[in-house]
Amino acid sequence: MSSDKAAVRGDQGNPEPAGPAMPPTVTPSGIEIPEVVTAEMAPNDPGLPGEYPFTRGIFPNGFRGRLWTIRQYSGFGSAEETNQRYRFLLERGQTGLSVALDLPTQCGYDPIDPMARSEVGKVGVSIASLADMELLFDGIDLGGISTSFTINGTAPMIYAMYLAVADKMGVPRDRLTGTIQNDILKEYVARGTWIFPVRPSLRLIADSILFSNQETPRFNPISIAGAHVRDAGSTAVEEMGFTLANGLAYVDEMLRRGGDVNHFAKRLSFFFYVHMDFFEEVCKFRAGRRVWARLLKERYGVTDPKALMFRFGVVCGGSSLTAAQPYNNIVRVGIENMAAVLGGAQSIFTCAYDEAFQIPTEFSAETALRTQQVVAYESGISKTVDPLGGSYYVEYLTDQMDQEITRVIEEIEEYGGAVKAIEDGYLQMRIAQRALERKTQVDAGERVVVGQNHFRRDDEQANDFGEVFRLDAEAARRTVERFEKVRDERDGAAAEAALQRLSAAAVEDDENLIPHMVDCCHAYVTIGEMVTALKDHWGEFQEPVGL
Repeated sequence: MSSDKAAVRGDQGNPEPAGPAMPPTVTPSGIEIPEVVTAEMAPNDPGLPGEYPFTRGIFPNGFRGRLWTIRQYSGFGSAEETNQRYRFLLERGQTGLSVALDLPTQCGYDPIDPMARSEVGKVGVSIASLADMELLFDGIDLGGISTSFTINGTAPMIYAMYLAVADKMGVPRDRLTGTIQNDILKEYVARGTWIFPVRPSLRLIADSILFSNQETPRFNPISIAGAHVRDAGSTAVEEMGFTLANGLAYVDEMLRRGGDVNHFAKRLSFFFYVHMDFFEEVCKFRAGRRVWARLLKERYGVTDPKALMFRFGVVCGGSSLTAAQPYNNIVRVGIENMAAVLGGAQSIFTCAYDEAFQIPTEFSAETALRTQQVVAYESGISKTVDPLGGSYYVEYLTDQMDQEITRVIEEIEEYGGAVKAIEDGYLQMRIAQRALERKTQVDAGERVVVGQNHFRRDDEQANDFGEVFRLDAEAARRTVERFEKVRDERDGAAAEAALQRLSAAAVEDDENLIPHMVDCCHAYVTIGEMVTALKDHWGEFQEPVGL
């Protein structure tokens, strides 16, 4: 029997043998942890909540005025099935929707495309045209719910489609709230669902932000995401540093387009993962708020306090979850949920315990939702603002994170900025190297993952996880049939005319494409058709040679 298995065998009255070595005295980002932190080691005054540089939070009253938005990331199969799951979650107290889209939709393929056929509805819901979007939100008041879309390469099209469905429902655009992720830079370095080259992709993002600022002023047209960079292998420091560097690239692009930073920065938002080193995660957010506010104020001369605010949502889970002993994930998500609240997140999504290996069942999704509700209504941690503020250790670690995050940003800028670093493959290589380091540590048992590399059972079964989610095998077929029916019954001439206007506008660098995309959606032009028209002008992104 191996020592780690023996360590959990405390039966027959015998004392348990020693477990793995004591945790290291550095954070996963490599910051040294003193045995004791004294006041002299944390001399900086963190200030008050709601005041620059917002170390203690962007709102003076924290969650006493309003709780964070409780979302569950959900979407699978057809629009009808996903609509049922949304209704199920809303009935159980969810306060916002988070739409998971399948890979064909994310990559700009219609469900009939040979590249898409085998993936329709597999890891998210298939949305190809306005007809799907109408079914997805059937019976849901878009003016009364905040909707988040995890979508990037096709984010402008999905945003346009959301506007079109709101138009058809009679919901005024200025009532719409929510977020489209719309962060293409991290796709090039972490996820890979890119479509167009970097420069035209930045144009589409700027179009979305400029249009949204006017038409949907309560909607966040971008969520600059460190989450996928973190799951790809980066540390907490690198996650925040890379993300803020990308944020600066978007600010620069918006300024190049003539945007007013005191205006558009109010609707910039961010998105991160929360992993398991509790205090490092809390301090990551406290430091991130401070660094972002300082950068905007000192570099760009931002004067409006609301434009300096670092607003962010999080996922609790991701690669910190394990397929081995999956019920342990409930504990992990609970710890991460508390870190997110103590770090001041505005929106939180808690992963289900089975999400490491399947689409969540209704039971596991409800358990994840209940985790947030227990933290919100029973734990008491939201009763006062930044309750960890003033702790010597928390303030010390926040200062250390601030310094390290700033160092990462400076390294990227010395290279030539985020865009150049991505086009050359520099950031991709850094993340790949860090991912290898993390895997090596886990494989060697140096980084303890309970139930995976330590504390395993002799009788462990590979399928010891309860209920299995089974995707409706007919969902993809129904999706394809509806797609073909929509194309057959739409006004073909109107669809072609709208598509031609979009194509012609793409040639002009200074014309905003979002109004043309909304017109295309109203004419039931498909995602694939819009993407193909733009590819004809811009081509596709090519991965840098050598990666």
